[in-house]
Amino acid sequence: MSYYPARAVVDHAAIRANVERLRAVAGRAEVMAVVKADAYGHGLLPVARTALAAGATWLGVAQLGEALGLRAAGVTEPLLTWIYAPGAPLTDAVAAGIDVSAAAPWALEELAAAAVRAGRPARVHLKADTGMGRGGARPEAWDGLVDHAARLAAEGTLDVVGVWSHLARGDEPEASTTAEQVAAFRAALAVVSRAGLHPAVRHLAASSGTLFHPETHFDLVRPGIALYGLSPAPDVASPVDLGLRAAMRLEADVILTKDVPVGTRVGYGHTYATPEAGRLALLPLGYGDGIPRHAGSTGPVQLAGRRARIAGRVSMDQIVVDLGPGADVAPGDVAVLFGDARDGVPTAEDWAAAAGTIGYEIVTRLGTRVPRTHVSQEVTP
Repeated sequence: MSYYPARAVVDHAAIRANVERLRAVAGRAEVMAVVKADAYGHGLLPVARTALAAGATWLGVAQLGEALGLRAAGVTEPLLTWIYAPGAPLTDAVAAGIDVSAAAPWALEELAAAAVRAGRPARVHLKADTGMGRGGARPEAWDGLVDHAARLAAEGTLDVVGVWSHLARGDEPEASTTAEQVAAFRAALAVVSRAGLHPAVRHLAASSGTLFHPETHFDLVRPGIALYGLSPAPDVASPVDLGLRAAMRLEADVILTKDVPVGTRVGYGHTYATPEAGRLALLPLGYGDGIPRHAGSTGPVQLAGRRARIAGRVSMDQIVVDLGPGADVAPGDVAVLFGDARDGVPTAEDWAAAAGTIGYEIVTRLGTRVPRTHVSQEVTP
C-alpha cells in the first residue's frame, strides 16, 4: 500500500536515547532489547538494528518466526526466543544459532534432536517459574529439568547458555512478591550450579525490574516497553520521570470538516451530541487500524493546537473529533492521536486510560495498514 492518510512516525533518536538510559540504569548487566510483536508495533528489523547500534548486546523475541526472520535479514547478534509448540522448526533455529528457552522435558528432547540434525549444540535458556504461574518449570519439576539438561549437555547436544524467569509484580515497587521471586530464582540457580552447569547469563528483569528493582539485574536485563519510551508503571512514574522518550507518534490527516449546530448527533447509535455549535473533523483511523472501539467519546486528539476528544463511537475506518467553536481546522491539517509528552500531545498512556487498558496494548495493537515512517535512523532500514 503506497498511500494512506495516516502514519505512525517512529523516531529512532528516541529509541537510541532510551537504550542509553536503560544501559545506564542496568549498571554492569547487559541489555537485551526485546523486539517481540514487531517491536511493540514499531517495526521489528529497523528497531532491532537501532537498538544494537545504541549498545544493546542481545535481542529477544517471543515467537520463533520473528527470530528466524531476524537471522534471515542478517542480524547475527545473540538472540533469544521463547514461544513454540511441539513440532516447531527447531532445527532451523539451532542451525541459525538462535538461543531457545526450555521449560519442559519435551522441549529439551526436541532441541537435542534438532541439534543432532543441525550438527551443532542447541543454545538453551532454562526457564524457572519463580511465582508468575505462567511459563517456566515449577520448583517441584525444576531439579528434574536441570538434571535432564545436564545429561544432554554432557552428550554434547545442549549448551545451557542461560537461566531465566519473569517477575509477576515488578511494576509494583512496594510489593513483597519481587523479593520472594528473587529468592526463588537464586534457589533455582543453586540447583543449576550443583548440576555442574555454568550458564553465561542469568536474567530476571524486564522493564519494571530494570527501572525499579536493581536487585533483579543479574547478568542481563530484558527491557521491552521502556525501549519504546513508555513507562511499565505509569501510576508509579511517568516516562518523563524515568528519562524515557516515546518513540511513536500516531498522526492522521483531516479528510473532512463541517460546522454543526448544538445538539448534532454523531456516529453509530447517536451516543454523542455536540454540547454547543462548532466544528467537527473527520479522521481516517478506526478500530480496523487498532484504535480501541471502547475509547469512543474519550480518546484524546491534538489538532490545531487544541486538545479534543473523539465524538461518539469509533468506526472501523474513521473517527470524528469535536473541536468546538472557533476551530481553524481544514482538510489536510494533521491531527496527533499520541506521541511524546514533551511535545504537549496526548500519549499512549492517555489513550490507555481512556480505553481502560495499558500503554503496551495501545502501541502493539496498531494495525499493519498504518504505515510506519522511520526517522532519525543511522543504520540501513
